[in-house]
Amino acid sequence: MNRLQKKCLIATAGFHLLLLVILLVGPGFFTAKPKMDDTQVLEVIPANLIDAAFSSGVKAAQPPPPTPIVKPPEPQPQPTPEPPKPVVKPEPVKPPDKLPPDDLKPVVKPSTKPPEHIIKPDLKPIVRKTPPKNTDNSEAENAAKEQKRLRDQRLKAFKSALTSIKENSSSATTVEMPGASSVSYANYASVVKSIYEREWRTPDDAASDDANTRVSVTIARDGTVLSSRMLTPSGDASVDRSVQRTLDRVTFIAPFPDGSKEKEKTFIINFNLKSKRMLG
Repeated sequence: MNRLQKKCLIATAGFHLLLLVILLVGPGFFTAKPKMDDTQVLEVIPANLIDAAFSSGVKAAQPPPPTPIVKPPEPQPQPTPEPPKPVVKPEPVKPPDKLPPDDLKPVVKPSTKPPEHIIKPDLKPIVRKTPPKNTDNSEAENAAKEQKRLRDQRLKAFKSALTSIKENSSSATTVEMPGASSVSYANYASVVKSIYEREWRTPDDAASDDANTRVSVTIARDGTVLSSRMLTPSGDASVDRSVQRTLDRVTFIAPFPDGSKEKEKTFIINFNLKSKRMLG
């Protein structure tokens, strides 16, 4: 017996042994379930009881008619449901083969936003020509004459401005500027006069129309009123109180004109009741 035959013999013996084990052990896993008893128990009723139930106690009585058998109603046919309607998909919109002409294109309104105006400052330095140091006497004389002419022109304009202020002395307030002043300050004085004249509320119980109150007002370069005080009262208490309320009410005028060098300036203001009532 060769080696291959030995292997086949061992395999056959092992297979038969496995079948034997399955035959012996397998029924233990499959327990038989008890069979249900489906026999019906019949109850026997004696005949005499049945006869007594049908007997009415009368001899030769007819038995009751048999109970009619009622047939169940026949089922009515159910209506057949309608078949579902097919879903119709919308057809895709095809783009036009040709573009519309220019006449049919939508009109686009131009933007109504105004163009931005950009202010570009001129950053070039201003160069003022000054006569050179080493010039002839004739050129120096001409420059001196030109400066004198300009100074006389400014002085003349300033005098005319003061004259116009004096001519308007019929207004409710007049303004005086102590010290030297320029034409620009004369215009600034008219601004001071108009503000204080507008803010002055005259009293109704004044004793006399000739009341005149003189005050002093000091204004800074930026237009802030630094101080204000009464120099000469009018003698009428109600008028003086109204003037003081005006001084307390006004705290800002306007910045000084360009070219001014003073840090502050004092103005003398006259409050005239008669002129105020005439203007009102």
